[in-house]
Amino acid sequence: MVNSLRTKLSMSYVIAAVIIVFLINALTNLFVVEHFREYVNENQQLRNKEIVATLAAQYKGNDNWNIDSVASIGESYLINGIIIKVKDINGKTLWDAKEHNNGMCQQIIEHMAANSNGIAGSKEAKYTEVPYSLYNNLNKVGVVEIGTYGPNYLNEHDKAFIDAFNNVLIGVGLFSLVFALILGWIMSRWLSSPISRVISAAKSISKGYYSERINRISNTTEINELTSTVNQLAESLEKQEALRKRLTGDVAHELRTPLATLQSHMEAMIDGIWEADAERLKSCHEEIVRISKMVGDLEKLTKYEGDKPVLDKELFDIAELAKRLIQNFESQFLNKGLNIEFIGDSTEINADRDKISQVIINLLSNALKYTPVGGLVKVVIKSDPNDVILAIKDNGPGIPGEDLPYIFERFYRADKSRNRLTGGSGIGLTISKAIVAAHGGSIGVQSSPDTGTEFTVTLPKLKA
Repeated sequence: MVNSLRTKLSMSYVIAAVIIVFLINALTNLFVVEHFREYVNENQQLRNKEIVATLAAQYKGNDNWNIDSVASIGESYLINGIIIKVKDINGKTLWDAKEHNNGMCQQIIEHMAANSNGIAGSKEAKYTEVPYSLYNNLNKVGVVEIGTYGPNYLNEHDKAFIDAFNNVLIGVGLFSLVFALILGWIMSRWLSSPISRVISAAKSISKGYYSERINRISNTTEINELTSTVNQLAESLEKQEALRKRLTGDVAHELRTPLATLQSHMEAMIDGIWEADAERLKSCHEEIVRISKMVGDLEKLTKYEGDKPVLDKELFDIAELAKRLIQNFESQFLNKGLNIEFIGDSTEINADRDKISQVIINLLSNALKYTPVGGLVKVVIKSDPNDVILAIKDNGPGIPGEDLPYIFERFYRADKSRNRLTGGSGIGLTISKAIVAAHGGSIGVQSSPDTGTEFTVTLPKLKA
């Protein structure tokens, strides 16, 4: 059975109140009533001592008793529900409540039996007559037997107190239940309302309304963390949606240009406007090569971003690899009037040589494209006990700050015009990031208009 959070919170308060009231009742009856039992027994002892003292005062001496006073005292105690029997030192009965009024005594005994269960958790009660000696000047002059129904007999006042006490506990219990239900409803509403807002926002986000945000702040830490997480998720989805739309446009733009060129050239040759000579066929071939290269880059990216990219790892000197690749670019740098500088010592690394070469080539190509004439490109390799750090820095125009978070996205280029002079498919950095991630490393970028751009690749040295 599925219940709402509000219902569960309300029920939890009610259940907690029931348990607390039950424990209070149990502990109260266990401890308070035990003390009350002692109080009742002490009162009975005091009452019995009073009876003994009153009867002992009726002794006149020389085995003589004030019989009328003894009978009067016995009758008064009988009226108050106390059965006594008085004997002199010789065992002669001076006064016996049962002989005086046996019917009334039986009623009193039955009443005692009915009230004897007023205190729970005691031994079985039964009627007994407890003898007490009567003394006059330290001389025993007689015996009084006081009837009792012990050990748990309660008189009317005692029983009324117990009943009132239990009624108070019942009243407190009912009040606690009602109060817990009201408090549970208020607290559940207070706690569930912000969660309901989160649910509503999450539903809107799931329907594609990524601009939805939860602006109300709660004074509960966990709810604030939940709303913050949902807001961050919405922001991330909104950015991803924008990137997806941009990616669609970028792919269309990248394919449209070569396809449009091919279409126009082919139509012109089919219509006889242009002659299908080697130069025009070469132009068409170049556009086909561009499309093939773009498709090939996408295939590489798919392979590198797979769940388990295949890496052909081996031990090699990354410094030597970088030097060799720099030599391959040397003529291009010279033709553009750029200087390139290498700094680093021999460092071995366990990685896929070809794929790391692809990363270095992509970064050198970017530096070559975006560094102005007369600029300087530095390639630095350094290491620590666990990692190798490869940095390629140029003093070009830099990357705008708003573009830095997206520089590794597919087809994303800070050059919004996609000038053919810079060329490229726009996924070279995406491929580089995927290769580095497959090796368990990381790649980052720092850039500013004043200092240029620096790409930093961190790779584990000897990770198997």
